[in-house]
Amino acid sequence: MLLTGDEAVAQAARDSGVALGTGYPGTPSTEILEHFSVLGGNAQWAPNEKVALEVAIGASFAGGRAIATMKHVGLNVAADGFMNSAITGANGGMIVVAADDPSMHSSQNEQDSRCFGKFALVPILEPTSQQEAYDMVHYGFDLSEKFGVPVLLRITTRLAHSRAGVVTRDSRKQNDLKLPSDLRQFVLLPAIARKQYKKLLNNQPAFFTEGETSGFNKYYPGKDKSIGIIACGLSYNYLMENFQENDLPFNMLKVGQYPVSRKLLKEIYDNSDSLLVLEDGYPMLEELIKGLLEVGKPVHGRLDGFLPRDGELNPTHVAKALKLPTTRGADIPEIVTGRPPALCKGCPHTDTYLALNEALTGLTPGRVFSDIGCYTLGALPPLQAINSCVDMGASITMAKGASDAGLIPAVAVIGDSTFTHSGMTGLLDCVVDKANVTVFILDNFTTGMTGGQSSAATNRLPEICKGLGVDPEHIRILKPLTKNHEENVKAIKEELEYNGVSVIIPQRECIVTLNKRMREKFKNK
Repeated sequence: MLLTGDEAVAQAARDSGVALGTGYPGTPSTEILEHFSVLGGNAQWAPNEKVALEVAIGASFAGGRAIATMKHVGLNVAADGFMNSAITGANGGMIVVAADDPSMHSSQNEQDSRCFGKFALVPILEPTSQQEAYDMVHYGFDLSEKFGVPVLLRITTRLAHSRAGVVTRDSRKQNDLKLPSDLRQFVLLPAIARKQYKKLLNNQPAFFTEGETSGFNKYYPGKDKSIGIIACGLSYNYLMENFQENDLPFNMLKVGQYPVSRKLLKEIYDNSDSLLVLEDGYPMLEELIKGLLEVGKPVHGRLDGFLPRDGELNPTHVAKALKLPTTRGADIPEIVTGRPPALCKGCPHTDTYLALNEALTGLTPGRVFSDIGCYTLGALPPLQAINSCVDMGASITMAKGASDAGLIPAVAVIGDSTFTHSGMTGLLDCVVDKANVTVFILDNFTTGMTGGQSSAATNRLPEICKGLGVDPEHIRILKPLTKNHEENVKAIKEELEYNGVSVIIPQRECIVTLNKRMREKFKNK
């Protein structure tokens, strides 16, 4: 089958007998759950990654195999449950997929989820190809059930969205439901947690042995001992692209599973004059090697400038580090001009920002705190309407902090899906402290930035705001259309002048989902 990395993970989950797939959409992980659903799997979008992970833990508690999918910053949101799931352990097999985004193609930071796995002391799998991604899911569930621990599968954007041939296996049936033999295992009272933590620590030697025997970590001796190359995950491909016409002459350790045993690392270290560590992310293994083994031989990588410290690894970076000709790839011709992203033509957010900009005319700039979604593009010309984008939900809390510090009026702009993801507690904080803030919840009835997934907020926003304690008289629903511009500006000005918490909900369907819906409607006729 010709599959993307995301599709390979989804196919493997289906073939592994997964009872439940859950997650929150975030590029580059979104297509995993979408494809799992297409394949007939039980797939659920959760309001946020924390909820998704905890739902997966519950499915594992009941004995079912579960997979939770998210992007790297989503693992931050799910970190509480993820770290503690290493202590509770797993009953049915559980895999957490974190899709990292080196070079920040569609993210606000670069982050290496392997560090979370190392932090939690759980096995980590990092595929070099779509085939390995598929195989590792099968192996990961076996590993999870063998040791009773969750397993972290780390992929990156390049693997998630590129395609390759994948040979599939026969499907396995789902587990029969079976509760943990110790019904107190998941009760993390200190006395139980201490016992469970010792069990996790006692499993560490076995995790190292698994890395030696699974086949995902393999040492390849070479004729040239001057350099030993440790290629982690996708970086193996970037290395081999430089040797398509010739055999790799150097010692090479291919790494796809963590923790990596000292035995494997020592073998390549002892048989090489120097080491080059290739990692598409943080220099995690490079730091480990320097701490464990360095007794005089050079160990190069991202820490010492042999490879760039930031951004996505590529074959040219590897060629330069090995002092090879950099013939692959070419300079971008001058005729090709960079085109920044923009809101779609007809996007309701454009009309909202135009009204907000006019309502703020005459005030000093720098008072609109935004969030993560399509509407973040309002930071760019010609709108230049927002002044922040930090993390999911931060718009409301930052606006409250600025208002508390004396910046009045302070405005928050958040999307409908982001609001139910992480904005509700911030709005509750505003209500409890009687903050002077104006909160815009841009309701386009979908999770637009990641392709139009369902939003937990659809048709619920006014009631949620009332339930959180916002005065119903200051919950204003607007229709963001050009013909309503003057009316909307007037309403916004009124709420900006109100000394308290006000919520403005501009409601109009996303233009992309509207077009898709209309095409389906006329096609069916």
